[in-house]
Amino acid sequence: MTTQAPPQAPTSPAPTAHRRRSARARAGWLAALALLLALLMAASVAIGSRDVGLDDVLAAFAGSPEGFDQAAVAKRIPRTLLAVLAGAALGVSGAAMQGVTRNPLADPGILGVNTGATLAVVVGIAFFGLTSATSFVWVAIAGAAATALAVYTIGSLGHGGTTPLKLALAGAATGAALSSLVTAVVLPRGDIAGGVRSWQIGGVGGGTFASIEQVLPFLVAGFALCLLTARGLDSLALGDELAAGLGERVAAMRAVASLGAVVLCGAATAVTGPIAFVGLVVPHACRLMIGVDHRWLIPFSAIAGAALLTASDVIGRVVARPAELDVGIVTALVGAPFFIMIVRRQKVRAL
Repeated sequence: MTTQAPPQAPTSPAPTAHRRRSARARAGWLAALALLLALLMAASVAIGSRDVGLDDVLAAFAGSPEGFDQAAVAKRIPRTLLAVLAGAALGVSGAAMQGVTRNPLADPGILGVNTGATLAVVVGIAFFGLTSATSFVWVAIAGAAATALAVYTIGSLGHGGTTPLKLALAGAATGAALSSLVTAVVLPRGDIAGGVRSWQIGGVGGGTFASIEQVLPFLVAGFALCLLTARGLDSLALGDELAAGLGERVAAMRAVASLGAVVLCGAATAVTGPIAFVGLVVPHACRLMIGVDHRWLIPFSAIAGAALLTASDVIGRVVARPAELDVGIVTALVGAPFFIMIVRRQKVRAL
């Protein structure tokens, strides 16, 4: 008698369908963020100490500005582009740093990386006569890299190795020390003190097409490095041993992702000054929307960071008319309460 095999249960398409729905939902969120960014860019061009109409905006885009309103629009266009690029760079830098360190508190400002880039630029201006944006970028990246390495080394000392709390404390202490050095360098130099202090606040008001062109290659390179390591950062979240078991070259991947984050942070700081909390707030907000997949998180962080910095710039122009608040002040006002909330949610004693 022929024995018949038991009928096979049909393969359930549910996981595949779920992944497709998830991808569609993420794509929808990404499109919504992109639309929000476009609206904010339009508002940034039209709104300021003096609002301008659509006719003047179109005239400024069409040719050389003739009237006062058109001249204002022409000045706001590079400012808006700089806010978009810097915000995207800081958002992606924060996402990469949090992925590399597995630290929810990682951020270029909190870890002192911004301050390291600031000190390098200030020393270059005071003692080596640096003036161009390109030279600023190189020394800012070098300062950011040295600071990141120092903070990670300090945070790794002692029992238990690297922990989020130790990294945050090491970054805060290093940032405070470097800030004191910046003051020590600037105080005796009255010829540069005014410009440096204004730059230290962090702002995009001085953006020009020339400075954007000089810094753009560095930003593109940083974005590319972070995107290349997106899958590796997902594996790293499972732990170094498991990531290595999955075939990841952990040390090399961590080095490449860190380099991308440092390049983005240093380049953005060179042209805008140190702007805090964007790299902290943006990745956390994006994770609430799309989860922890870095292949989605990095593009989301880029667009959300650009939207946050552009919105902060517009707010800074409106709340203090006819003067304005630098964007670094606005992001600090938004980011400080958010940082406190994260610390409370993470239960610092357990970090």
